Amino acid sequence: MRRGLALFAGIVVGVGIGLLVIGLLRGDDFPTISDSLNESAASETLALDSPAPDFELASLSGEQVALEDFRGQYVLLNFWATWCGPCRLEMPAFQDRFKEYGGDLQIVAVNFDEAQHLVKNFVDELGLTFEVLLDPGAEIQRLYQVRGYPTSYFIDPAGVVRVIHIGLMTESQLEGYLTDLGLEG
Repeated sequence: MRRGLALFAGIVVGVGIGLLVIGLLRGDDFPTISDSLNESAASETLALDSPAPDFELASLSGEQVALEDFRGQYVLLNFWATWCGPCRLEMPAFQDRFKEYGGDLQIVAVNFDEAQHLVKNFVDELGLTFEVLLDPGAEIQRLYQVRGYPTSYFIDPAGVVRVIHIGLMTESQLEGYLTDLGLEG
């Protein structure tokens, strides 16, 4: 029994040392799986200071709305879902800033592929008056490479992405981003 255990421990240690030696000998020229994933993700990520891809989606009222419709204004483009707790937490601050900045700031909230009645109930419950769009099949979310909710893009009047924020945005972060863009309430 002891011999079997000692043999097993020796094999495990030997394999571990072998992997360590191979790792040291191969140098940095041999890409790892994680290197490939990181390069792939970086090449597919929507970059700061690049044009925001245009799209057209239906609003809750059925009207077709394009991102291009807001050219000339600052846009907070937010990707969200009704089941997302952080999304629910940041929406009231978005509504407050939408009212505060009037026509200088447009908020476009693109919902994650959910049924219209669920989205409408959420919007009504929170009293949201900014543009809420439906994204059947989550096509626009793929276009913007959304990987988590909420995700927000701040777009300048020329249609260029200036800020990308992933996760819950606090009111102070929101204010900071708007100030950095040149908006003052």
